Amino acid sequence: MPGESDLIKLYSTRILALAADIPRLGRLDAPEASVKRRSPLCGSTVTVDLCMKDGKVSDYAQDVKACALGQASASVVGGAIVGATRAQIEAARDALKTMLKEDGPAPAAPFDGLEVLRPARDYKNRHASILLTLEAASEAAEKAERSDCA
Repeated sequence: MPGESDLIKLYSTRILALAADIPRLGRLDAPEASVKRRSPLCGSTVTVDLCMKDGKVSDYAQDVKACALGQASASVVGGAIVGATRAQIEAARDALKTMLKEDGPAPAAPFDGLEVLRPARDYKNRHASILLTLEAASEAAEKAERSDCA
């Protein structure tokens, strides 16, 4: 079990900087899809709004109420998701889960910034919060891919 000093190291300067500056905060006026996800373990919630055009995310916004690790994850996703395909989002979600649970490789670009969360693999109670944004974005992309924002 990790000790208190390990927990302090987990909240690195980089993670705290990401958590403090989350891109694309808020809500879209006319999203094609909105998905809200909540982690029952810690109560973190993320609501994702997005639009797809030509198979790629054309607009994105997020409302994030999560711990610093969940916020850092949302920050990386918010900075990388516009222009991504549904397949890239789903691959990033799956890779992030594998990285946290099995120490697998970090997600591929454009979501490779999620590597910063690798130290959280030892804190299983934080995994759900970290995964929320990509889980919500994957579901929203699936819902939205059949139509385009006006």
